[in-house]
Amino acid sequence: MMENKIILVTGGARSGKSAFAEDLVRKSGGKRFYIATAPVLDHEMEDRVRRHKERRKNENWTTIEEETDLDHALESAVRQGAESILVDCLTLWISNLLYREPELDEDKMAERSEKLVKTLRKIPAQTVLVTNETGLGIVPENPLARKFRDLSGKCSQIIAAQADEVYFTVAGIPWRIK
Repeated sequence: MMENKIILVTGGARSGKSAFAEDLVRKSGGKRFYIATAPVLDHEMEDRVRRHKERRKNENWTTIEEETDLDHALESAVRQGAESILVDCLTLWISNLLYREPELDEDKMAERSEKLVKTLRKIPAQTVLVTNETGLGIVPENPLARKFRDLSGKCSQIIAAQADEVYFTVAGIPWRIK
């Protein structure tokens, strides 16, 4: 049985987060699961998803596509024998939640994030979660973008506080910060 472990990988867009997270899962061994939160809404996203799948082909990953109910997806992966799970990514999960629940605020995001941590702590698997560091740039000019940044920051803080390891990726180079 795999040891329970939470690993958070954060960084900017196109920083190498996903590739690094995939490597962490590969190195852990065991039955690998990929929980994809991305909705495919246009050709650019179709291409991005295709490239991610290409990196994993011939490696026996099981993919679960779930845009909002991460707790259920994680529990489903464990029921199917997952020993190492990659959730890619929390930022899209938050975007999906915000789209469906425009009233989502930092308190509700904190509740969802804490519930997610409880689920992560219960499962007998290593879970690697990917998120975008949205707070390093300029302050967005519109309220919705600021709200998204704030929700992402709240979620990342809660997950990072409970994670066993945290990595920050820059230009394809991961730095262990916890």
